[in-house]
Amino acid sequence: MKQFDTICVIDGQGGGIGSTVIKKLREFFGDTTEIIALGTNAIATSQMLKARANRGASGENAIVQTVKQADIIIGPVSIVMAHAMMGELTPKMAEAIASCSAKKILIPLSQENVEIVGAVSLPLPHMIDTLIKDHFNQHNKKKEK
Repeated sequence: MKQFDTICVIDGQGGGIGSTVIKKLREFFGDTTEIIALGTNAIATSQMLKARANRGASGENAIVQTVKQADIIIGPVSIVMAHAMMGELTPKMAEAIASCSAKKILIPLSQENVEIVGAVSLPLPHMIDTLIKDHFNQHNKKKEK
């Protein structure tokens, strides 16, 4: 089964979404995949590290530089919106995330003035289960053939 080299999980504010994502990724991959926690602030990064990310860093420059190494980036849809997360997500962060070559898997949660048409309103744990089932199981099946 093909494992991803580097998955970056990006979150801000309290890091709750990122922590939940990392816990589910660890259940799925075990310790075979490097998971990097990137927080818009130190509290978010700290929470994601407690969820068993391999490494973590906080702030604009850390995010801008580290996403270049990622195979996959996971986070709420607001990570590609300048000034999101109550201003924690800077324009440089949004541009770096949106323009890097990594595959972006965005969770349709937003506190912004944005509505995603067609997105189903599910509890966060169900969204993350769907994320893993739809994006990682399918990829692994293709690689096994």
